[in-house]
Order: sequence, then structure tokens, then C-alpha cells
Amino acid sequence: MIQSMTGFGKSVLQLPTKKVTIEIKSLNSKNLDLNVRIPSYYKEKELAVRKKLARALVRGKVDFSIFVEMTADETSTTVNKRVVKDYINQLKNVVETGRASDVELLKMAISMPDALKTEREELDENEWATINQNIDEAIAKIIQYRIDEAVSLEEDFKERILNIRKYLEEVKALDADRIENVKIRLQKAINDLQVTTDENRFEQELIYYLEKLDINEEKVRLENHLNYFLETLATTDSNGKKLGFIVQEMGREINTTGSKANFAPMQKAVIQMKNELEQIKEQILNVL
Repeated sequence: MIQSMTGFGKSVLQLPTKKVTIEIKSLNSKNLDLNVRIPSYYKEKELAVRKKLARALVRGKVDFSIFVEMTADETSTTVNKRVVKDYINQLKNVVETGRASDVELLKMAISMPDALKTEREELDENEWATINQNIDEAIAKIIQYRIDEAVSLEEDFKERILNIRKYLEEVKALDADRIENVKIRLQKAINDLQVTTDENRFEQELIYYLEKLDINEEKVRLENHLNYFLETLATTDSNGKKLGFIVQEMGREINTTGSKANFAPMQKAVIQMKNELEQIKEQILNVL
């Protein structure tokens, strides 16, 4: 079962003093391009989070964020009373008596350096264990999103492979007419030259020329590639790179068939195959 690299997962956790929102977004990329944004007091867990995301999501441009909203009447910033009182005493010595009220002095003092102190919030391991579970929940949601997103991709791939197979059958049906057409054109060209030819030599040259235009191997290999693509599509693992390699091989066989065709009706069928394959190429870039 294939997965898309486009996905979104979200988990919301309500803790006693804060609301924690975890979001994961991903888009297609050749490799894993991981961007992690988490609050500073969870920073020591960033490496573990990166490893978890890399193991679960494998490839894609991934943005991971933890947003924290304080919901309780608590603050980590407090007034440094000793420093503020010292500032007020110093300001009283500077300002003339009666010219400034205590409130005004307090306003000035509170704006001075070190008047406020912020206590660094330490990591609570029990809290993190709960958050970690919600990270797993968000990862599970984005994986499911990727699987759901890939359903339409898979159906599109199957339809286009079926179309290529249909045009390949047209190519096979036209092959006999193409060979006969080549023989007639060569014979006409010789007749137009009004020269006598050795029939045995002509047959030998004709066989050599037709061997150069033979597409039997290309037809067989393309058929095998179409089957292999569908087999790979049906496996339990999502392997976009492997599917991409198979598509490249399909393209080689179609292009070679087109260059050898030398027959307008067959070339039309080849062009249709190329068109279907281009659509697959575009979509395969989004497969994990």
C-alpha cells in the first residue's frame, strides 16, 4: 500500500496549567527535510523527537511544532523586591522631596535592569511522557492522512497503466501492417530508381533493415515493466523511489519503440503512451 508524502496530523493535550498543541505537516521531497519547533524547556528532547519522526515518516518536507498556551494563573516572572527597593531609595536621593510620588518612583524602578526575574521552567518528565504519547498520536494521524491521500493516487496509477497496456496492444496489432508498409516503401523506392536488383541481395538487405526496426524486445520488456509496477504498487511497503525507477525503464522502452516505429499509426499510439507515462511521473514524485 503506497503512502502520499502530503499529510497533516494534530493532537491537543490539556494539562493542569497549560494547553499543548502538537502539529505535523508534510509535503513531498526527495529526502527527509525535517524542521522542528518546540519551546525552550523541551529542547533537551528535540533529538529524540527528530529520531521518532524520521523513523515514522521516512521522507518528505516535514514541519513539526509544539505550541504551549498557559491556562492557569501562574507566571514564571516575579518582582525582584530587594532590587526594586534599592532602586527606589536611590531615586529618592536623586529626585527632590515632594516632586515625585512613591507610585512614580515605583514605575521608574520597575523598568530598571534586574527589577524582574524569570525562573527557568524545568522539564517535568511525567509531563513529557504524556506529551510524548500525544506526539505518537499526531504521527499516527499524519500516517493515516498519507494513506488516505494515496488511495486516489493508486487508482490513478492503475488506470494509466491500463491505458498504456491498451495502447501497447494497439502497437502489437499494428506491427504486421508496419512491416508490410516498410517492405512496400523500400520496393517502391528501388523501382523509382529504375535499377535492376539482385532479389537475393534485396531480401538480405530487407531482413537486415527490418531487424533494425524490430520492436519485439521492447514490447516484451514494456509488458514486464507494467506488471512489475502493479506488483510493487500492491506490496505492503510504500516505495516511491522504486516505482520511479520502474517508470524510467518504461519510458526507455516507449521511447525506443517510438524511434523504431517508422509508421504513423503506431507513432500515434506511442505518443498516447508517453502522455499517460508523463502523468504517472508527475504523481510519483508525491509517493513516499
